[in-house]
Amino acid sequence: MDIRPGDILELKKPHPCGEKRWQVLRGGIELRLKCEGCGHVVLVPRSKIEKNIRAVIRPGT
Repeated sequence: MDIRPGDILELKKPHPCGEKRWQVLRGGIELRLKCEGCGHVVLVPRSKIEKNIRAVIRPGT
């Protein structure tokens, strides 16, 4: 799956703050994601995130 820094990921399950959208800050084997609701930053393995993605939103589309 093509995930680039700057993309917004909509996940299946919400963060405890209630937001389902995460901004990709860094790509690679592990993704650094920032919650769009509360600003919490996490580092998650790509394999774990790819299973939970509902939509990838590209900036400018």
